[in-house]
Amino acid sequence: MAKKSWIAREKKRKRMVEKYAVRRAALRAAGDWEGLQKLPRDASPVRMRNRCALTGRSRGYLRDFGLCRIAFREMALAGLIPGIRKSSW
Repeated sequence: MAKKSWIAREKKRKRMVEKYAVRRAALRAAGDWEGLQKLPRDASPVRMRNRCALTGRSRGYLRDFGLCRIAFREMALAGLIPGIRKSSW
């Protein structure tokens, strides 16, 4: 489980990106790079980090499912993810 402060920080960044998305798009279209620099740093979507929805883990993240590899494996073995089952050969 990731620290609560890291998870909270990512949520805050996500809100900030959504808040400034329209303004950033307008500034980029106009080519106003100085105006872009005056926006808060966390308003840039590049600063966001993908995190597991269950544990908050940032590494081993699977985009298709929004989970880290460990949570994905546990849920798949428990049969909680439709269409996924353990392969054997």
